[in-house]
Amino acid sequence: MRPDAVVCDAFLFGAMIAAEAVRLPLALVVPNIWIMPTKGATPMGPGLPPPKGPLGRARDNALRVVVDRLFASGLPPLNAARAARGLPPLTSFYEQALRAERIFVLSSPTFDYAAAHVPANVEYVGPVLDDPGWAEPWTAPWPSDNEDPLVLVGFSSTFQNQEALLGRIVAALAALPVRAVVTLGQMLPDSRLQGTANVQVVGSAPHASILRQASAVVTHCGHGTAMKALAAGVPMVCIPMGRDQNDTAARVVHAGAGVRISPGASVTKIGAAVQRVLAERRFRDAAGRLATAIADEADDEALLAKCEDLAARTP
Repeated sequence: MRPDAVVCDAFLFGAMIAAEAVRLPLALVVPNIWIMPTKGATPMGPGLPPPKGPLGRARDNALRVVVDRLFASGLPPLNAARAARGLPPLTSFYEQALRAERIFVLSSPTFDYAAAHVPANVEYVGPVLDDPGWAEPWTAPWPSDNEDPLVLVGFSSTFQNQEALLGRIVAALAALPVRAVVTLGQMLPDSRLQGTANVQVVGSAPHASILRQASAVVTHCGHGTAMKALAAGVPMVCIPMGRDQNDTAARVVHAGAGVRISPGASVTKIGAAVQRVLAERRFRDAAGRLATAIADEADDEALLAKCEDLAARTP
């Protein structure tokens, strides 16, 4: 089977090498914020805000040097794989991805402050906002006249040993005048986490429909959960636990759409953060501004058309 083009994740180097070797058009998908070290953009990892002045730019330049050195060890095996397919060596580990014809970032350029610095072949096409196919239907367990603020808790993408943190979140919410839904996802199938009278713990639920009613979201700040919350105009309590989550949380805070606390935060600190996001109108206003931008930027059909155009250019 010979395809007309290849569209793959931005870190699937094997697929990129194979496509290049047989001269097929290649597009990459970055399923979160821009992650490649790029001049002018704040490096990924610690979750830093944009630089302010010469000291901030010096900070970013120094961090890029550190990141480049960390990834340099990947260049020899990458070049060995290229040589096995008759391709010339690269001088940078990131060059394999950056040489793709098109790179589609599934995020909002308004949200991602790296957007101003990405290469010319990079295009933001808006986030994916669909619920996963395994999300079960959900019915609120509280009386219909209960008007307490609704809080959605989502840490359910992958396993990050999050059960203890979820336990503290349940305890914090149980002491507040709110209703809360905690979704465990597929990564905690044997969890013994118990709900309370005002906090429901479920395996899954459709976040999209709950967000239409929600007043706040407590999340690890995985890109998918964060984008869904912002697309609905709902502010967040961000508790990043690693990976790209620190940097997504930094962008939420930079936009004014939420607060960030440590995954080691106490029950008291978690409760105070939730109360602050619920009480201060500026967080919801900022989330609402991002919701408007995301709605303007989202166009699933446009992304499909771009992929089809790529394939149509195959001789």
